[in-house]
Amino acid sequence: MDARFNMFDNEIAAKFAKRFAGAGLVIQQSPLPKSTQELTSLRASQINGCGWCVDMHTKEAAAAGESPVRLNLVATWREATVFTEAERAALALAEEGTRLADAHHGVSDETWAQVRKHYDDDQTAALVALVALINAANRLAVIVHQQGGSYEPGMFDAAFT
Repeated sequence: MDARFNMFDNEIAAKFAKRFAGAGLVIQQSPLPKSTQELTSLRASQINGCGWCVDMHTKEAAAAGESPVRLNLVATWREATVFTEAERAALALAEEGTRLADAHHGVSDETWAQVRKHYDDDQTAALVALVALINAANRLAVIVHQQGGSYEPGMFDAAFT
């Protein structure tokens, strides 16, 4: 399957992407741990079936030193022993925040309590923004059939800073 539309070669899409990346920089520069950012983004992307974003966040996490074992177990984090309680809270938030249409309650009070137990206000703000942003990114890539496999870690850093 080929991409339907090249979001990187269109002027309007490029302007949007630059602003979108600017929002992402706020999260990247926040006190939310980089590993938590990548694992959370990876999990939401898996749920949404976004090959481009799964490729990107797996490779960015690996480049930042994340272990192959943890990357391979993100999809089954509930049945894995390699994630901290804080990471488990972030992964639960990612799942519940991604599957809004699948549950009448949205994000559960239990998940929210775990997030607040492990993350301060700035980290919580970044985590909530991250879940919203990765879901938007997933939708952009899935709509145009942006394929995974060609991403190289850091390939957009210069273009969006």
